[in-house]
Amino acid sequence: MPSRRSIATAIVLGGIVAATLDLGAAMLISGASLPSILQFISSGLLGQAAFSGGTATVLLGAALQEAMGLIIAMVFVLASLALPWLRRRWAAAGLAYGVVIYGVMNYVVMPLSGVGRVPKFSIEGLVKNGLAMLAFGLIVAWFAQRHVRDAEPEPQPRD
Repeated sequence: MPSRRSIATAIVLGGIVAATLDLGAAMLISGASLPSILQFISSGLLGQAAFSGGTATVLLGAALQEAMGLIIAMVFVLASLALPWLRRRWAAAGLAYGVVIYGVMNYVVMPLSGVGRVPKFSIEGLVKNGLAMLAFGLIVAWFAQRHVRDAEPEPQPRD
């Protein structure tokens, strides 16, 4: 069984790196500023009020983004403990997980949030946002395979 420290390291590094890079991708995709994106994230909890909340809603958005990253990484890392092939085939598993992340964020989280809507479908949006989520999944999976190692079997004494 991998150590708790290695599991925690994979979750924290994978979640924070992926969530932070995802903010950069969101800025590139939307052309919006970082504060605007963070307030949009806050609007998931606060609705439209987030856009007039100033620094407080920007900081809330940053905290929510990182928390979501940690949760997404935790789900993958814990699943990989039960299914170690997710770490052995981390690239394929990460890409598949990216598809799952895309679907959950767009068709579960967004409709249930204060934003309350499914994003409009467009090929361009699918490609851009889909690529960002594929990258998110790959980052999380890479950190899992890098830091979560199965215990080496103890050497057997020779006769």
